[in-house]
Amino acid sequence: MSFRLEATVNMTTTTTDEQLKKEKQLAAQSSIEFVRDGMFLGIGTGSTAEYLIPLLAVKVKAGLSIVAVATSKKTEELARLAGIKMVDFDGSAEIDLTIDGADEINDRLELIKGGGGALLREKIVAAASRREIIIADSRKLVAVLGAAALPVEVIKLGWKNVQRQLELLGCSSKLRTNSSSEPFVTDEGNYIVDCHFGQISEPASLASELDHIVGVVEHGLFIGLADQAIIATGSTVRTIERTRVK
Repeated sequence: MSFRLEATVNMTTTTTDEQLKKEKQLAAQSSIEFVRDGMFLGIGTGSTAEYLIPLLAVKVKAGLSIVAVATSKKTEELARLAGIKMVDFDGSAEIDLTIDGADEINDRLELIKGGGGALLREKIVAAASRREIIIADSRKLVAVLGAAALPVEVIKLGWKNVQRQLELLGCSSKLRTNSSSEPFVTDEGNYIVDCHFGQISEPASLASELDHIVGVVEHGLFIGLADQAIIATGSTVRTIERTRVK
């Protein structure tokens, strides 16, 4: 497979909170053009959902007919309240398109995801999708992954041993907690250990090592799952697209 980067030049260095909100909105708006009538749609979690769901709701009220699956309970609740028809996902039907976000994206469409705690469902939905589009603000595009923590979802039983095994791979780590300083629990009832590896020069190799640790349910390295990234920078949009070679 190959990758094509399309970029417009009119870029800004301003990254205030207000500017980032505008970039997220612009990226979400740009992704809506790929949603077609009759689609089975996957909807991401976090700021992705916050900006995407209201735009989808407007289209649905105007007559767009879609059925959607959410990558988290929170997203499902927001979408239902907005009038979007939601279904449980058992894997019997392939998802036409998933629109999701990321914590970091490199120019090979390798991602770190899971900052919102929904990485397991996000990866299940991504793997079951014909196409996945990632939407993001300008901060998320990086030369090398690793500035953001890499979330690793682990079972509760023996989680400290799993954490030790993770640290043997060269990271510092911390159990994620909620606002009450209690362990954060995912929708599937697991813990998340946030791992700081520094620069991850070989994401696929690290992903393979994480896959072989007993007790790791899933990790936030998404390799070979995203087909396109729509990244808003100032008032313009950059697109990174994966072209599948036949």
